[in-house]
Amino acid sequence: MGGQTPARRIEGDIVRRGDPGYESAWQGILWNGVKPPRFPDVIVRVASERDVPEAVALARSEGLRIAVRSSGHSWCGSPLRDGGMLIDLSALNRIHIDPDSATATVQPAATGRALASELSRHGLAFPTGHCGSVALGGYLLSGGLGWNSGALGPACASLRQIDAVTAAGEVVRCDTNENSDLFWAARGAGPGFFAIATGFRLALYPRPAAIVTTTYAFPLADVVPVTRWVTEAATELPPTVELSFALGTADPAMSAATPRPKVVIVDATAFADSQEEAIRSLGPLRVCPLADHAIFQQADEPTTLEVLYETSGTVWPASHRCGADTLWSGADYETLLSRLAPVVAVAPSEKSLVLAPVSPVSQEKALQHDMAFSVLGDSYVVPFAIWDSAAQDDANISWLRDAMRIVEPLGTGHYIAEADLTADPSRARRSFSPSDWDRLSRLKAHYDPEDVFFSYLGRSTTWAA
Repeated sequence: MGGQTPARRIEGDIVRRGDPGYESAWQGILWNGVKPPRFPDVIVRVASERDVPEAVALARSEGLRIAVRSSGHSWCGSPLRDGGMLIDLSALNRIHIDPDSATATVQPAATGRALASELSRHGLAFPTGHCGSVALGGYLLSGGLGWNSGALGPACASLRQIDAVTAAGEVVRCDTNENSDLFWAARGAGPGFFAIATGFRLALYPRPAAIVTTTYAFPLADVVPVTRWVTEAATELPPTVELSFALGTADPAMSAATPRPKVVIVDATAFADSQEEAIRSLGPLRVCPLADHAIFQQADEPTTLEVLYETSGTVWPASHRCGADTLWSGADYETLLSRLAPVVAVAPSEKSLVLAPVSPVSQEKALQHDMAFSVLGDSYVVPFAIWDSAAQDDANISWLRDAMRIVEPLGTGHYIAEADLTADPSRARRSFSPSDWDRLSRLKAHYDPEDVFFSYLGRSTTWAA
């Protein structure tokens, strides 16, 4: 070491519990307004990728386990652990586009919105996340269900290479030929990944020349006929149409009533090479047998990805308190949403909702790649609890858990990126097929035999405010 300790070689900030700057550093770890009472002993905010192996060496020298943060957008707060070291990668946010090879090299803290903005200047696209402030690190490691995933597949399927730092502090490059087992795990392991990804090489796609949306809102009481009609129409939609249900409160543009009514929203977004093609692809939704029941409808509305990001920002606003959970299921949407509608009707916060993307990812494209991520059901639902005040924490977290209990008997698994890993110790295991879970366990033991990296959160951690 040439007489230098790892701490002296770190160019970024090292904040220890009890230091004057610890509280502000701790407060900034999570995007969520809910801050679970879990306190790392040390927070290392790296200045560059060169700091990462040095931070690992420091953790090992002090016997500290490691957690990792890109932007802290985890709903259940996976980066925040009791004890150990949190390595904060938020300064690693560079994006480089190579239009000639249609690839991008990105660092983990670069956001989906920033990447999409850069790509648009080159006429390129990538299935970035629906919430623009989500960083690419956690998104890619967890699989990545983003814009146009029905056609392009999960984001991790377009991952061609990663740079990583192992538990031993070794800097490695991983792809299908080199360190292929670690590359397999990086595409889907999420917060249980047993290395630190510092860079990603992505395959890119031509940017759609047109994006067009069609939206309906119906009274929540109509959830059964609406889901029946839409799921039948969905069989005629091309994979470039992203279709979803949302159960929640009508936004002001949909209804001026006070209080605003609970609704089932049908939203379809078409990505195409021309506006005419996009409108044509939405044709199966144009004739609605329930149109006289709709409280709002807007057909064939041209839009942009930037507008889509602005809209999603109003659904998941910064500074709010949030919780989420996920469920893959073999049941149809009529069954799932008819069970969830009464729960939505009594949600303690009008901001809360249930989102149900129809075919949220191309199963065919997912199966073309050997990776930890897998599609675990035909249907997919995500209840989101979103509220304002810490005084409402118990009511809203209870609401989220109640919503999941109602549909969980129909579940076939969870999606690791947004699953409430604190709800039940089986959440992480049930986010993977049994064979993939076994493989992850074996690889964890191989690459991290001393258990340097924290694994998945479990029931032992609570959500107290």
